[in-house]
Amino acid sequence: MWSILKREVRAYFHSPLGFVFIGAVSVFIGYYFYSYNLSVNTTDMETLFSLLFPIIMFMVPVLTMRLLSEDKRLKIDQQLFTLPLTKTGVILGKYFAAVLIYTIAISFTMIAAVVMTFYGNVFWPEVIGNFIGLFLLGATLISICLFVSSLTESQVVAAVLGFMISMFLMLTDAFVYIVDSNALKLFFYGASIRKRYMPFTYGVFEFSGFVFFMSTSILFICLTIAVLDRKRWG
Repeated sequence: MWSILKREVRAYFHSPLGFVFIGAVSVFIGYYFYSYNLSVNTTDMETLFSLLFPIIMFMVPVLTMRLLSEDKRLKIDQQLFTLPLTKTGVILGKYFAAVLIYTIAISFTMIAAVVMTFYGNVFWPEVIGNFIGLFLLGATLISICLFVSSLTESQVVAAVLGFMISMFLMLTDAFVYIVDSNALKLFFYGASIRKRYMPFTYGVFEFSGFVFFMSTSILFICLTIAVLDRKRWG
């Protein structure tokens, strides 16, 4: 796993993708930080983290689009399976490499919080809760988009499918009020990522939300392994 993780991290920084992702996220963080904290002289960072929700939803597919689709296109995936590595190790290495890049990007929120200490008192439980929520959100989306990347050889297709899934997950709250079926209402309510994410923006650590994000991540990692296993023997 560690060899794959290091290989993927190097790949992120040997191409523009890693720098572009980290740079783009930091630009949004900096803009929101200036607009909703520095310019109005408030240490409340709830708005910043809330506005990052849709940004992360649409940027994670870009981060993950090459993880498996590029290997398939170049036929590197076959070479990986001939090495003394398990499928689980390969997938986890790629997954944690993307999570690492993502964590570096969102760590700028903590830098912003430290800067705010020079302007007033920062409510750190809220900031830490927000960061944990943002981390769990990203980790879950990365697992979903990694699964999508395992289904196609095209990075563009992987990114588009990732965008579509992100859009669906963002709109599940709205679907609850649109559909008439109680079963569908229950499904959309249960699938709502925003519902699980928002308590963290108030500095509230909800164990049920933590379990939802972690179990969803594990589910899609297992599905990705199953896809590769089927293709390997199929």
